[in-house]
Amino acid sequence: MANASTPLAVRVRGLTRRFGERAVIRDLDLDLRPGEFVALIGRSGCGKSTLLRILADLDHEIEGEVEVPVKRAVAFQAPRLMPWKRVWRNVALALPGTPDRARAHAALEEVGLAHRAHVWPKVLSGGEAQRASLARALIREPDLMLLDEPFGALDALTRAKAQELVKELWQRHRCAILLVTHDVEEALLLADRVLVMDDGVIAHALAVELPHPRAVEDAGFNALRVRLLGWLGVRQATAAETPEALHA
Repeated sequence: MANASTPLAVRVRGLTRRFGERAVIRDLDLDLRPGEFVALIGRSGCGKSTLLRILADLDHEIEGEVEVPVKRAVAFQAPRLMPWKRVWRNVALALPGTPDRARAHAALEEVGLAHRAHVWPKVLSGGEAQRASLARALIREPDLMLLDEPFGALDALTRAKAQELVKELWQRHRCAILLVTHDVEEALLLADRVLVMDDGVIAHALAVELPHPRAVEDAGFNALRVRLLGWLGVRQATAAETPEALHA
């Protein structure tokens, strides 16, 4: 895997990943610009998480060209905190050498978790554990952050707060972000661009030109949602087919 030597934050050309005879990713091309927030959606099994693992340098059995920044970080749906280390030490694990307490505390401060720096991970709530995971990614000061469904296990309220936190962190640091998600609304609320993956390739791309902050009630939001759902094979009921209309 080469390091990026172009102005792009990510450059992928002709990427193929096979598991046995099956190609999960097939001749895929992808560009991410520096500072761009891109969401990747698609049906289960289409290759989203496999692509993210390749970009994170966790999967090397590939064909094609992949260029990514040296400074990159990844956060998964499971926070993956080591239970035998205090929270600040979990965050500091992202850096080489002697644990840097000051930098760990600074990263925890950014995600609103400095007051939990010295506790054990087992006492954290789900939302707090995910914030610790984000702090561990931030401490690397990455040029590329890879997020693999990081809010999937959170309740609706905690999820909304975590989404807002990620948006604020992105606006502050302006690293490129690739977010893998199943949630169409989440993709539209956060991303500059939404990519739809299907059968191992990027099948569709949608620019999201709505200003921040965004809400599902915004003008134009529903039209974008309907387009994405259509690409995913989900047909929404028309007004004439709603229960209210049928009983009018």
